[in-house]
Amino acid sequence: MSIKPIHIIGGGMAGSEATWQAANAGVPVILHEMRGVKGTEAHQTDKLAELVCSNSFRSDDHTSNAVGVLHEEMRRANGLIISTAAEHQVPAGSALAVDREGFAEAVTAKLEAHPNVTIVREEITGIPPEDWDSVIIATGPLTSIALADAIRAHTGETDLAFFDAIAPIVYFDSIDMSKAWRQSRYDKPGPGGDTAAYINCPMTEEQYNAFIDALIAGEKTEFRDWEKDTPYFEGCLPIEVMAERGRETLRFGPMKPVGLTNLHQPDVKAHAVVQLRQDNALGTLWNMVGFQTKLKYGAQTDIFRMIPGLEKAEFARLGGIHRNTFLNSPKLLDAQLRMKSMPRLRFAGQVTGVEGYVESAAMGLLAGRFAAAERLGRTLDAPPPTTALGALVTHITGGHLEGSQTFQPMNVNFGLFPDIEDFPKKDENGKRLRGKAKGRSKKGAQAARALNDIDAWIAAQALESAG
Repeated sequence: MSIKPIHIIGGGMAGSEATWQAANAGVPVILHEMRGVKGTEAHQTDKLAELVCSNSFRSDDHTSNAVGVLHEEMRRANGLIISTAAEHQVPAGSALAVDREGFAEAVTAKLEAHPNVTIVREEITGIPPEDWDSVIIATGPLTSIALADAIRAHTGETDLAFFDAIAPIVYFDSIDMSKAWRQSRYDKPGPGGDTAAYINCPMTEEQYNAFIDALIAGEKTEFRDWEKDTPYFEGCLPIEVMAERGRETLRFGPMKPVGLTNLHQPDVKAHAVVQLRQDNALGTLWNMVGFQTKLKYGAQTDIFRMIPGLEKAEFARLGGIHRNTFLNSPKLLDAQLRMKSMPRLRFAGQVTGVEGYVESAAMGLLAGRFAAAERLGRTLDAPPPTTALGALVTHITGGHLEGSQTFQPMNVNFGLFPDIEDFPKKDENGKRLRGKAKGRSKKGAQAARALNDIDAWIAAQALESAG
């Protein structure tokens, strides 16, 4: 008997991953993507899984870092996004960063070649028709206004949007390496063993203060009246907003000088350091880490050229800002990521209230598997909350404070995992662990438990499919 297709709306991280998972389960998928017919405020191409903001998937350490654990869980679950990221990796210290163009092209090619996938370039402007009885809406932070309005009209929710800012990209050959130097913080090696994955630009106290003054005084993008009260996501604040929160804020954030030694002046301690991370495989483009901004273009070039080493910087892309839309998921979605009031609709990605490329893809992975299992007449429970995948979906569908009006996008972190008591509390010499050492031990135990539990979850699915 033929199997009815699953319709997936949106070809970003979540939609691409959901398509891959459902198609690999043997279910036909129709992927609807409007880019190619209609653009967005931030995308540059019509490629699937285009990276709009950073090119980093963050830490790849699965032994004691929550996002690294999520990476590893998705690898074990045959994740499209994480496996393709590995194929197009560029140096980034202990982080997993990619050549954004090669990555998007590869994801697009893999999905176009899949026999169970049909890609349709069109905008979906309303609630899908009823004969689409299994739909995943994975339209992400740049959900079209028409579709967002249709969802909002159905749910009765008030406007749930915030602004997300993107950082500038600099051409490598315009960086003055007689002032800047290559080094990863604390010389920590990345997945490829590189201990010099970042370019560092040092500032004296006088230069830092002048830079802060310019940031605060710089001309900013004006918002429309209906946008003015929209909150930022705390994990992606524009750099000038951080500067306004206190003169020292940036020195303890993206411009912290710790763990770095100026190769040109090893005896001089920098007051602050601006870091740039490689953005493409050729090494010709470098992303200004943590420098997402809403400054106007002219102000950006003037102010960022105040940074030592960037006096003659040429920008491949200046920073910008875009609207981001997400649901009040604890109220609207069930544990299968279905809309409670219309279960034929599932949601995945940032629109569910997760933040970050990996987290978005993770929700796509789950939504794709949930929908495929349902289509095949099976029931698939969510991964246990002891896993990174399970902790995320538990948080957005039920783990947030009941009745709270402050639901905001969340990155994966160990605070979302159930507590654990069974972890080493003494070192190899029998000395009691305290502070950071104790924290690392606990996180290591949570990471090991997560990977053990995700293996069991994946194995149970394989056994059911074989049976």
